[in-house]
Amino acid sequence: MMPSVASCLLAAAAAAWSLASTTTASSDNDTDTLVTQQIDNHPYPYDFPQLGANGTDIFPMRLCNGFKLEEASIDEIQVELKSGKLTGVQLLECYFERIYQLQPYLNAVLQYNPDAMEIAKVLDEERQRGIVRGPLHGIPFLVKDNIASKDKMETTAGSWALVGSVVPRDAHVVYRLRQAGAVLLGKAALSEWADMRSNDYSEGYSGRGGQCRNPYNFTVNPGGSSSGSGVAVTSNQVPFALGTETDGSVINPAERSAVVGIKPTVGLTSRAGVIPESTHQDSVGCFGKTVRDATYVLDAIYGIDPRDNYTFAQEGKPPRGGYTQFITKKSVLKGAVFGLPWLSFWQYNDPTQNAQLVELLDLIRSAGATIINGTELLSYKDIVDPQGWNWDYGTQRGYPNESEYTYVKVDFYNNINSYLAELNNTNMRSLEDLVQYNIDNVGSEGGLPGVNPAFASGQDGFLASLATKGIMNETYWQALSYCQRTSREDGIDAALHSNGHNLTALLVPPDFGPTYQIAAQAGYPVITLPAGTNKESKMPYGLALMGTAFSEATLIKYASAIEDLQVSSNTPWKRTLPTWSGYLDRNIPLINA
Repeated sequence: MMPSVASCLLAAAAAAWSLASTTTASSDNDTDTLVTQQIDNHPYPYDFPQLGANGTDIFPMRLCNGFKLEEASIDEIQVELKSGKLTGVQLLECYFERIYQLQPYLNAVLQYNPDAMEIAKVLDEERQRGIVRGPLHGIPFLVKDNIASKDKMETTAGSWALVGSVVPRDAHVVYRLRQAGAVLLGKAALSEWADMRSNDYSEGYSGRGGQCRNPYNFTVNPGGSSSGSGVAVTSNQVPFALGTETDGSVINPAERSAVVGIKPTVGLTSRAGVIPESTHQDSVGCFGKTVRDATYVLDAIYGIDPRDNYTFAQEGKPPRGGYTQFITKKSVLKGAVFGLPWLSFWQYNDPTQNAQLVELLDLIRSAGATIINGTELLSYKDIVDPQGWNWDYGTQRGYPNESEYTYVKVDFYNNINSYLAELNNTNMRSLEDLVQYNIDNVGSEGGLPGVNPAFASGQDGFLASLATKGIMNETYWQALSYCQRTSREDGIDAALHSNGHNLTALLVPPDFGPTYQIAAQAGYPVITLPAGTNKESKMPYGLALMGTAFSEATLIKYASAIEDLQVSSNTPWKRTLPTWSGYLDRNIPLINA
């Protein structure tokens, strides 16, 4: 077994204590090197944010052994590692330093991997022997705290109820990343139970992790439920991260963090070892600052896994050689034909944001693409709530047999019980156990309404699932069938073939939640790109590409082309650095703005 980081630190501390004990006590006027080395006489700008600093200057990032790590791509990092100017251990130390700098403010990292440094050392030794496993060799990453890792870290979905539980094995996606040579640095913060437990809550909050905040505006919803994954990547705490999505939990935090988010087709990435919500919609996705970075991650984690039978649907569909080969330049936009479902989604989006996004659409047209307006989902009037994301819209219209929430809450009851059955060292064996734990520990877990401001409605989501007892009745099957039909053949697929066209992809504004909600119901892929920042809220937003099942190669091809166009032009509608608005504020709940 590898010695942990903690044991190494203890050994270093013991050596320092031994040295100190042999040193004659000195007065304050004497120079004691051991003491002076521990004093921070230059706290600004790296160790403390200085009052009066503005914008991106509030939390600057130190150079990493002379290399500018801030905003560096995975390829740029690999150049430094290959040249020997930087080792994997040094790289990890620099990211740890960045996390130490930001953790008191953003709270994006829920737990550190005590073996990370030793893993980095082993990978450095492999590199020295000429073994490089691929583009992720030596690259640190985080996974959302609902993705199991069979190591010294917890997997809890942010809940105190699962602390101390021992998972039977790595999640398949974690195992694949270890094989790819990536270094698991820790677990990312999230909205507790991936937003399943409560319907009125503070996004990014969990009992175990506290409130994760967005570096663009600390007072507002950071995006969730994979909040820490998006926040950590955009603030340069790691180059990439994994998140999970049932309905928006990758795309939403990615676009609100101004990073690239890839939510794959359900069944392209295994959910085995992931704390579940709905077997019909759960998917593991990727966060990166660029399309290439996120695609490297997708290439590492996709594939068939016998522990997740949904993955057998991908057989023969992923391209030979993976998805990175489809990364391209803006020139391929010439001849592309995109659909614009204006009535289905755009008409309900914020008008000011739309005006800015239309400028980006005009830029895409100028590169030779055709954008056809009016490529609508056939049933948009029935399935899209003009007010925004609403997974119980069918019930609110009087038709629970047309509601996504009808089957998700049944799925959760059954899926969570199956997950808990495999855990060791825990008393939590059912949803009933979790509900009771939240009541018994109401002060920390807010199991009753009005006790914890982050869980205003208590655990009404859990209670709604509990009431179903997991019974898949006629209403369940009708709702599942309705949502899949209206989002697939009568939804996204219909829009892609509107008026006889064969569209490359649909372009949608992911800040309007029903965009990714319809894709979630369909189980179809979405990629979001940073596309601008709201001048009033300081929050970023994205432009998303939506396609049919297993169309990731096409989406990656054209998302990377649009990204190249953004970078090579003078458009302001692209990724910008965090501005740290309200970094001293600590409101709970966060503002939904």
